[in-house]
Amino acid sequence: MTKDVIALTPKMPDLRTLLAGLYAGGPDLGVNTLADGAVIQLCAPDGRPLVSVEAPILVQVPGETTRLLGTDTDLPDSPVWWTGARASTAVAEAGRLAGSFAGRLATVLGGTVWPPEAATTDVVPLDTDVSAVPVLATGTPAVDVLTAATAVVIQDRPLVAMTSWLSDALRTAPAADRALQIVTPPTARLTLPTRTALHGLPNRWVVQDPEHGYYDGLSGAVLHWKHGTFTPIPDAKGATRVAEAFTVTPDNRERQLILTLRTRQLIDEDLTLGHALETAFQHLTGTPPAGWSTAEPVNLPWSTRELTDLARARAPRPTWLIAVGHPDRPALATVRVLRTPAGVEEDITLALGYGRDEAPPLDAIEELTAALDAQHGLVTLLTSLRAARRDLTIPPHLEAPPIPVTFALGRDEAARIGLAHAQHPPLGPVPKRLGHPAEPALHYLLGDGTDPHAWSTFQQLRQQLRQEA
Repeated sequence: MTKDVIALTPKMPDLRTLLAGLYAGGPDLGVNTLADGAVIQLCAPDGRPLVSVEAPILVQVPGETTRLLGTDTDLPDSPVWWTGARASTAVAEAGRLAGSFAGRLATVLGGTVWPPEAATTDVVPLDTDVSAVPVLATGTPAVDVLTAATAVVIQDRPLVAMTSWLSDALRTAPAADRALQIVTPPTARLTLPTRTALHGLPNRWVVQDPEHGYYDGLSGAVLHWKHGTFTPIPDAKGATRVAEAFTVTPDNRERQLILTLRTRQLIDEDLTLGHALETAFQHLTGTPPAGWSTAEPVNLPWSTRELTDLARARAPRPTWLIAVGHPDRPALATVRVLRTPAGVEEDITLALGYGRDEAPPLDAIEELTAALDAQHGLVTLLTSLRAARRDLTIPPHLEAPPIPVTFALGRDEAARIGLAHAQHPPLGPVPKRLGHPAEPALHYLLGDGTDPHAWSTFQQLRQQLRQEA
């Protein structure tokens, strides 16, 4: 049974309803709180946590429940209150306790439980001898195994989202000099924000395949548990072995259009963030983002003002955000806001999904580049195409890398490199000038997204531009 259970209710669970849910284990279990009351824990008589419940959040963004929980069940759309319960993997009854907690909330408030088979209202007696269960030296509910080197999170669910649980684990593990490693079955996929946040070793996505053992879901490296962490198993020549399950799948003719861009603007009390991303959404989808948040589910309606207020409150620390599009066009972005000596920078990765009969709007990229440069302080923009899932999720097998289509320099970046040199790279493509003739942005065409040699062209161009800079 999955260790995560979610109650989706039309009304906010109040204290009385939450207590009714927490009574799922009978009167012998206790209650504890973490994170200034944001997390409630159902505990064994000796204090060991069994189920951790996060404070309910109101999901106001259309399509989020379906995007994260699937279309196989009849799920309510926004607005809906989302209450997540995470069960300890160390105690056999914990999963059923989480299901009973969620089932009680749904029964009282007229809601739904995900996954449906977990729902119950039964009292679940604690039969396990919890005195033999080790207590983790961590206040992070998502962590299932903790060693000196690694924090391990076990996720038995079809789609691993960047929930606040996982975000907290990703933040606290490096602070203690630990890697974060997520263990899933081979049927699981990652959302794009989870994939983005998990980048960089020694963090890993560990796939537990019943036939092939453990392997890295992003690189395919065969893994084993050694010295308190998952590490690759080398072959006889010392090279990393690749799991058989990590194979190239047939191209289903679905595509992803990926934009990686950076903007930089001067620090100003009237500066509003998020407009560059909003402009990209408008040009490529016809609408602004539907919502934003610091974790999944994305629960807040799109608001550049609220986004800016959060970044200001966190400055000079960086702020990491997620934005989603409307359900009819899969679109998902991550944004990192960073204050630097040169100003306020926004690093944005935007991915859009297209089916076999849908054409990515490559003809809109040039106009978008000009708008970003004229209005939002464009530094660089790389546009690429890849053969990948329309729903923007990442499966645990090899996917073809993205192929560059265009690259652009904003006018300030082109001037910094040297306009004369940037316009005439010795071996690279000649760019098109956009904007003001005296201070143009430069737009380089690299290909149509089908020729892998475009990577060589792009790398050669970047090297020449760096040398000139």
